[in-house]
Amino acid sequence: MAALEFGPADRPLDVVFLHANGFNAGTYRSIFAPLGDQLRILAVDQRGHGRTTLPAQPFVGNVWRQYGDDLLALLDAVGETPTVLAGHSMGGTACLLASAKCADAAKRLVLFDPVIITPERAALFGEDGMRNSPLAVGALKRRATFADRQAAFDGYRGRGAFKTWPEESLRDYLADGLVEAEGGGMRLACAPTWESANFSTPSPDAVGGIPDIRANIRILKAEIGSTAQFEIHEPAVLAAGAEIEVVPGTSHFLPMERPDLVRAELLKAAR
Repeated sequence: MAALEFGPADRPLDVVFLHANGFNAGTYRSIFAPLGDQLRILAVDQRGHGRTTLPAQPFVGNVWRQYGDDLLALLDAVGETPTVLAGHSMGGTACLLASAKCADAAKRLVLFDPVIITPERAALFGEDGMRNSPLAVGALKRRATFADRQAAFDGYRGRGAFKTWPEESLRDYLADGLVEAEGGGMRLACAPTWESANFSTPSPDAVGGIPDIRANIRILKAEIGSTAQFEIHEPAVLAAGAEIEVVPGTSHFLPMERPDLVRAELLKAAR
C-alpha cells in the first residue's frame, strides 16, 4: 500500500485518511499540506487506486469489507494507532468498517459524505442491486486513456464530477490518478471496471446503518447529491451518539469545495 505523509515523521500519528472511489491520496494534497506544521497525516491509496499495488479483481469477494481489512492491516504494519480515522465517500465507509471490526482502531472518526444506505433505499435498486445504477454504468463508460496529463486535465476541467473542483485539486488527482500505459500515453490508475465494481457492490454493512462503534463519530454530509443516504431524523441508521452536520451548498465533493472546513474538522478532532 502506498501513502503520502504530511508533517514531522517523529510526531505521533494524528490522522489516517482514505480517499473516495476512483481517486487517490494525492487528490487531497493541497487540502492536507497546510496542516503539515500542526499534524502528522498519512493519506493512503486504497486497493486498486493510485500507487498501491494490491490485487484488484472486480466482483471477486466483498471489496468494501476488503477496504476495511486493508486499513487494519496497514495500521498493524505502521505500528501506530492514529487519533483520527478520516475518509471521503467510500473511504469514510472503510473507516467505519475497520472501526466496527477493531474497537481500538482510532479514538475519533471524521467522515466526509460517507456511503451509508438505508434498507428502504437499497431495495429500490432491485434484484441486481446497484449494478445498473447511473454511477456504476457511468464508470464503465469512463475514458481510460489519454495522450498525456495535460490532455486529461483539459478534458476534465469544469466538467462532470470535476465541475466544482479548483484546478489545483484536479492537477493533484491526475498526478497519481494516471500511470504510463503500455504502448505510450497515460491510463487511469483506477481501472473503470474496478471503479464500477465498487459502485455496484456497496458494503452490506453500510445498508441499514453502522453497528455500535466505540469511537466518537462526526459526519459532514453534503447538501446536494449526498451518498449518506439517510435523513438526520433517522437515528436508527447510525451508531449511537454520532454527530451529523449538513454542510450548506456542498455536493458529494465537499472536501474539494470546502478545504477550509476539512482542515478545521481534522484539527479539532486531533486535538
